[in-house]
Amino acid sequence: MSLEADPGVAATVTSLKKAPVCSAPRTKKQAWQGAVLSRKIEGMAHRQPKPSDADPAAARAEKTCASCGRRIEWRAKWAKNWDSVKYCSAACRSHGVNTTDLQLEATIVTLLQARAHDSTICPSDAARTIGGEDWRDLMEPARRAARRMVARGELQITQGGVVVDPSTAKGAIRLRTPR
Repeated sequence: MSLEADPGVAATVTSLKKAPVCSAPRTKKQAWQGAVLSRKIEGMAHRQPKPSDADPAAARAEKTCASCGRRIEWRAKWAKNWDSVKYCSAACRSHGVNTTDLQLEATIVTLLQARAHDSTICPSDAARTIGGEDWRDLMEPARRAARRMVARGELQITQGGVVVDPSTAKGAIRLRTPR
C-alpha cells in the first residue's frame, strides 16, 4: 500500500506541494533576525579566501632537518625567517651533525657499494661496523644518517620492499641505492 493512498497523507502531501518554498518573515522579530544574519554574512566577506590569493603553504619550499633528516613542518613563528630555518627542533639544533654522523654516512655508502646493486642493508650494519660492542647506541644516529642521505637523494628507505617516507617510517627499515 502506498502512502499517498492514505487520505490523511495525501492531503498533507498536496498541502506541502502548494506551500511556498521561501516565505516572508511572519513577525517583526523574525524579520530583524533575518536582517542581522544577512549583515553578518556580508560582513564576513573579508574572511573568505579569494581565488586570486596564492596559497602560502604552496609557496613555501619543503625542507628537511639538517640534523635528523625529517621533514620540517612550517610554523607561524618561522614566517619571517623561513628561508634560514635549518633544524626542526631545539634538540636537533643542539645535536647538529658530528663526526660520528659523518662516519655513519660514509659507512652506509661503503656497505652498499660492497654489495650487489639491488641488495639492501640494515642501519644496524653501519652501527655495528663503527660501534663494535656498543653498536646499539648508534642505531638512532644511523637512522638519522640514512634520513639525511634520503633528503639528498643518495639513498632510499624501504619497508617490506616498498619505498617509504623516512619522516613517518616506524619499525624496521632497510637501506638501498636509488633505483
